[in-house]
Amino acid sequence: MKLLLHACCAPCSIQCVESVAADGINVDLFWYNPNIYPSTEYRLRKDSLCLFAEKEKLSLIIEDGETLFSAEENRCAFCYRTRLEKAARAASEKHFDAFSTTLLISPYQNHELIKQTGEELAADFGIEFFYRDFRPLFRKGQNQARMAGYYMQKYCGCIYSEEERNIKKSGEK
Repeated sequence: MKLLLHACCAPCSIQCVESVAADGINVDLFWYNPNIYPSTEYRLRKDSLCLFAEKEKLSLIIEDGETLFSAEENRCAFCYRTRLEKAARAASEKHFDAFSTTLLISPYQNHELIKQTGEELAADFGIEFFYRDFRPLFRKGQNQARMAGYYMQKYCGCIYSEEERNIKKSGEK
């Protein structure tokens, strides 16, 4: 199977790639994350993923896009759909067997919504959504990323999650 794996960052990619490669699945990475704010954060995450792909000899398809913001309500659903739609389209156009996302490794993301969105888009684009619950591998991947020196982000990526992190950090409610 040839899998196009939407990648949000290097730390989340490590164990996802290892897991599917162990099953004999060929993986190419796909970067499309217009949700990441500010531009310095975007560059840090993208550069770190490029370094990971180069080190692991993985193909990486990069699609940059203008920063997208959504209304705070339902922002995650909008964000998941935007990124996964771009991945599904690319996978279909480039004749992959399936697509998936490293978002499925994070215990902080809405796992069921990601899965549902991926399956809906799979039907729309006539390509398989490769579902796997990578969450049990999250801590291991984070530790590997730290040891390898990859950039470790402190929030999901969007302006709202950065704001929430700063509020928690400052002790505000």
